[in-house]
Amino acid sequence: MDHERIIRDVTASLPAASTALEACQRAVTALARHTPATISVLLQVHDRLRCVAATGAWQVFATVPPKTGIVGRVHASGETAVVPDVAADPDYLPVRPDVVTEICVPVVDPAGRPVGVLDLQWSAPVDLTPWRVTAERLAGRLGARIMALGGPPAESRSEKLLRHAAALSAAPTEGELVAAAVCAARDVATLSAGVLVLADRDGHRLGTPPHGQFGGVAGIADQADGAVPGELESRIRAELTEAGPGALRAIVERVHRYGAGYTLGEAGQPPTAEYQPLAHAGVRTLVAVPLGPPDRGGVLLVADERLLYPDPTTVSLMELLAGHAWNSLDRLRTLDRLREQAISDPLTGLRHTGPFGKRIAAATPGRTALLAIDVDGFKTVNDTYGHQAGDQLLIGLARALEGALRQGDELYRVGGDEFVAVIEVNRPEEAVRIAERLTEAARRTGRTISVGVALPRPGESAELALRRADQALYAVKRHGRDGVRLAPA
Repeated sequence: MDHERIIRDVTASLPAASTALEACQRAVTALARHTPATISVLLQVHDRLRCVAATGAWQVFATVPPKTGIVGRVHASGETAVVPDVAADPDYLPVRPDVVTEICVPVVDPAGRPVGVLDLQWSAPVDLTPWRVTAERLAGRLGARIMALGGPPAESRSEKLLRHAAALSAAPTEGELVAAAVCAARDVATLSAGVLVLADRDGHRLGTPPHGQFGGVAGIADQADGAVPGELESRIRAELTEAGPGALRAIVERVHRYGAGYTLGEAGQPPTAEYQPLAHAGVRTLVAVPLGPPDRGGVLLVADERLLYPDPTTVSLMELLAGHAWNSLDRLRTLDRLREQAISDPLTGLRHTGPFGKRIAAATPGRTALLAIDVDGFKTVNDTYGHQAGDQLLIGLARALEGALRQGDELYRVGGDEFVAVIEVNRPEEAVRIAERLTEAARRTGRTISVGVALPRPGESAELALRRADQALYAVKRHGRDGVRLAPA
């Protein structure tokens, strides 16, 4: 085989290319005339190797994560890989079942830095020594032509959206999802600010990323990827916060009523009343798209202080992003709801036995007080008025007891009409006073309770301390109910 002719033919095809992608395709096409090998060129696009030209393969890998496969290894190391037997190389990525041999060479820029790889795979034995030299020479000339045409292609907006969608799906919390969504919006729309307005039980609020974290990247400043919000975004959040929930609701209602919208980037055109807070923040370009249903979702706002023209394609991409963000948010909320149901009493909403066991296991001797609480005469209510009336009594009583506790005190339902409060105190007398506040709160509902108080002793298990609290409670019962008793130290 005349390898000099191969080099001349491929080299001659490169000057006619007007883009880096066309240069890669011309090189692959010219090379394929001389060998039955499966040929591909992969260039670095953002954080992955993307196949930009290929021939002779049943299937190619469109993108390859960093350092994955033989191609990733070659790109990371900048060193050619000659693989006489692909079955013996654990990094081989199978393209077709009959491949036996592979040569992968780095495509480098004039400074010798890898910008991609040229990969050849054969299904029959081949003399690899001359092919290595040929592949390396061709890769060098292809790399020079790619750089002369401006370098590897930039990541397209649809490719960006696909990459960000993976970050949205992987977000473990709502805050991190908000961060990932606004980062994606800024990056894909090429605008400087992104804000999510979300509905909740109390109305509408601004979605808030975790402190110091944007776009799912903590502590990493990457303005080109939209990872860091600009000053405009801070002004938008400040203006919307000052305008209040009514302004947020007005924006959500407008966008959900009329659908996605965008500005034309023309000066001298006044915004509608709903968008006045944004104009006050300095917004001159705005894309607004609905997020989920109006009663549970919200709105994605992407903005810039420059007068731009976000074409309909940009709006369509933002609608796709908003749809994916909503699916991810709805999944997180569903998981949170299921977790809460798993650890909470469905009737009263209080935590129940499982979490209570963990809490008392962490009790501090001499500082943690356990208040065993029992509703006086509850069985009579059930027998006389029915279980529905008993349920309503428990719900009302649970709310009253919660209201009488201090911030940080915890109330659990551990049985039918049995509750336990876990509180931190400095002295036993303080625990007794709080227990008396609970009995007063119960009386205001028209019912009475009996409360036993115990503080775990040094070396005493929390279970034994709770048993002493129960014994004190039954001592109250024996002496007429509706009272408090401190278990002996």
